Amino acid sequence: MSVAIENFVKAIYKNNNNDVNDTKPGNIAKKLGISNAAATDMAKKLAAKDILNYEKYQALQLTNKGEKMALNVIRKHRLWEAFLHKTFDMTLHEIHREAEFLEHETSNFLANKISDYLGNPKFDPHGDPIPNENGEITTIDTSISLSNTQEGKQYIISRLMSDDKEFFDFCALNGLKYGNSILVTKQFSKNKMTQISINNNTILLNEDFTNIIYVNDTN
Repeated sequence: MSVAIENFVKAIYKNNNNDVNDTKPGNIAKKLGISNAAATDMAKKLAAKDILNYEKYQALQLTNKGEKMALNVIRKHRLWEAFLHKTFDMTLHEIHREAEFLEHETSNFLANKISDYLGNPKFDPHGDPIPNENGEITTIDTSISLSNTQEGKQYIISRLMSDDKEFFDFCALNGLKYGNSILVTKQFSKNKMTQISINNNTILLNEDFTNIIYVNDTN
């Protein structure tokens, strides 16, 4: 399959499994930086190949075949991120950027070799689950967004759901890293801000950050 098709099905899968949950062609077009007409045309072509279900003005839904394709691409992407982070100590933005290219040039054989070399990791450095070679995510996600946490409780950072360089630079500067512990010291619900303590530093985050930083309860 072409890079355009793989990116299209990946965008549908990811939008269908995050807080956006909007897979209408216009929203997929915006995510991929293409026109609405191009997205609709692609959707019709993939529907003819039984990769997705298309109905005018309705959200796009992947078929089993389409979901398996998306998970295969996502597996390769996240394995490359894990490999690049471990081997070259590249930043979270750098590994995402490079994996965007490498995911399309990687055979299933090489993906399995990378996974074996890394010890078959369940998560990438962002905390995103890595599908197995059968296209299955075997982990259970119990994380919540930082905006939904309780004051006075300790949490473990479980996921950084972004591909923005400035976001990752900010996280790196402040120790906001997958697996690190934080204390939620104050929730400013009216202003939609969260104050946390990490590494003896106090940080105040707005909802642009707290909605894409996910954590697990330490209890």
